[in-house]
Amino acid sequence: MEQLFWSPIKLSITVAISAGIIVLLLGLVVGRWMSRKRFNGKLFVETILMLPLVLPPSVVGFFLIVFFGRNSAVGKGIEAIFGQPIMFTWWAAVIASTVVAFPLMYQSVKTGFQSVDIDIEGAARVDGANEWKVFLLISIPLSIKAIITGFILSFTRALGEFGATLMFAGNIPGKTQTLPTAIYVAIDSGNMNLAWMWVITTVVISFLMLASTYLIK
Repeated sequence: MEQLFWSPIKLSITVAISAGIIVLLLGLVVGRWMSRKRFNGKLFVETILMLPLVLPPSVVGFFLIVFFGRNSAVGKGIEAIFGQPIMFTWWAAVIASTVVAFPLMYQSVKTGFQSVDIDIEGAARVDGANEWKVFLLISIPLSIKAIITGFILSFTRALGEFGATLMFAGNIPGKTQTLPTAIYVAIDSGNMNLAWMWVITTVVISFLMLASTYLIK
């Protein structure tokens, strides 16, 4: 019983942390670039980046299956390299969580970078700092609150991801069964006590993570 209870919790936290790290790195790069660049089609690109936030999870899951499925070029390449398809693995859960969580990280980071005074960055360049140093020593420190907030929101969103994960990673106990899918199965099988324990665990974690965003402002 104890193993049954803790297994999806551990996997969900692992998936959420992994997805959080990925969206943090991607968000820093893409958010920085989009906050400073002006180009034709920027609105279209930004809309694509934010689209997973409003699309039904089943649609996101469908696109992931099409893109990473065994019949796609990417899916065949992954299977050739690793000897197995990525679907129905915990990495599939990480990818699904990353896709749905990225818009929150991107929007927060982009807003943080846009709030940085470009004159401060310009002064650093005049003093001899290259773009990498300006990014690491000026832009990131001045945007750190927005970055941390984005990471927390992304982690919480990844923790609660259900639809895309169920379609792309499945619901294999001990392998791909996360908290949301475990709750679904528990309710479907009539095990309300276990479902309540998982629901309370999810609510407590999410509450603490969201509450922490207010403490850093």
